[in-house]
Amino acid sequence: MKKILIIDDEPGIRRTLASIMEDEHYTVLTAEDAVLGLEILASEPVNLVFLDVMLPKLGGMDALERIRTGWPEVEVVVISGHANVDMAVRAVKLGAFDFLEKPLSLDKVLTLCRNVLTLQKLREENRDLKKNLNKNEIIGFSPQIEEVRALIKQAAQSDARILIFGENGTGKELAARAIHYGSSRAARAFVEVNCAAIPDTLIESELFGHEKGAFTDAVSSRKGRFELAHEGTLFLDEIGDMSLAAQAKMLRAIQEQKIQRVGGEKTVTTDVRIIAATNKNLEAECKEGRFRQDLFFRLNVIPIVMPALRERTEDIPVLLFHFLKDFSGVNYELTDEAREALLSYAWPGNIRELKNLAERIAVMWDDKHISMKAIRDLLRWDPEEKSPPSVREEDPLPAKVQSPFPSNILHLKYNEAKEMFEKYYLEFQLSQNNGIISRAAEAIGIYPSNLHVKLRKYHIRTER
Repeated sequence: MKKILIIDDEPGIRRTLASIMEDEHYTVLTAEDAVLGLEILASEPVNLVFLDVMLPKLGGMDALERIRTGWPEVEVVVISGHANVDMAVRAVKLGAFDFLEKPLSLDKVLTLCRNVLTLQKLREENRDLKKNLNKNEIIGFSPQIEEVRALIKQAAQSDARILIFGENGTGKELAARAIHYGSSRAARAFVEVNCAAIPDTLIESELFGHEKGAFTDAVSSRKGRFELAHEGTLFLDEIGDMSLAAQAKMLRAIQEQKIQRVGGEKTVTTDVRIIAATNKNLEAECKEGRFRQDLFFRLNVIPIVMPALRERTEDIPVLLFHFLKDFSGVNYELTDEAREALLSYAWPGNIRELKNLAERIAVMWDDKHISMKAIRDLLRWDPEEKSPPSVREEDPLPAKVQSPFPSNILHLKYNEAKEMFEKYYLEFQLSQNNGIISRAAEAIGIYPSNLHVKLRKYHIRTER
């Protein structure tokens, strides 16, 4: 309940104001002088203060200055039986929300209460929204992440369903939240469902809710995630792990935009924006019969591929310093050897693994200079090993394959050399798979949608 503090030396004024405000279900606190009023403010969370000007011990204007300094989020309405224009102007300049002259109009008092509290609610929502926007900012400046950021910005403007692909730890949920908070639904709920963590026997109840008595443990009715996300966004994480039975019900809910609670007969209409994510190749899962193709097509209206950290190495130092700042507030520095080690590591856990490393550094490394020893000890990896953990040694290219690169490749910038090799590698793999994108993607272990993005990037044409 909202709390209102009345500071006035007239008992009748305090009683009258308290009575009408309590009728409106506000919690009311009263004080006969400003000194007591300031003590209440110091001990109780208060939303609004009605403050008389003529008070014993401490004048109302002096009290107003102290309130605005000590509790800037609390609004103050100044009241006086000896009002004049100069006094009203001074009160507003000192930060009063409004100035009321006695005898008070009770209707105007109640209107002011509603306006002040509505304004405070809007400010709180705005602060929360800004906090969420900052919290869900996608960090990095690599071409891959700039492309993702641009796609997210464009996709957020519509209600189209989105399917986010990517390895574990690449930031799929972060992307989903960025879409939500960049959309017209930002002020509504963002509801997450981890499809891999909910047993098949409970997934229907989690998604659609249940009525009392629907099953043994259903001691009361409960809303499902669809209803909780009404007019907001429903994020279906690890959608590839959902059972076929649950997939069928999900498809129906998406098609009809209506659900039915388990054990219920009433149909509930929902307005939900669906964002799904997976670390699996759903096209391959459809071929194997483990994922419904019709559901895949429904979800995959706008595909977004989150790049692995090893594909955006230039972002690694930026991300590391960002996490370190969050964990410790300290401005760290990387030695050249430590930077090279970070860039050459495989990052099997992607951004999640990098964040864990940052937390270890913040807790266990005393020096603000991050050395090779810190990386070796805290990452538990020796950079001098032939290959980092989790990176499989590939067979060398056959001797008959000649290098297509110019002799000066070793003098190019790292990114230029990397892109030159990637373009040749993709062209080679396509040729080996008769130009069939899905087959080439499966051969090299990436999603077809990811391969499409790379082919567009390098202007590689294919007949299939």
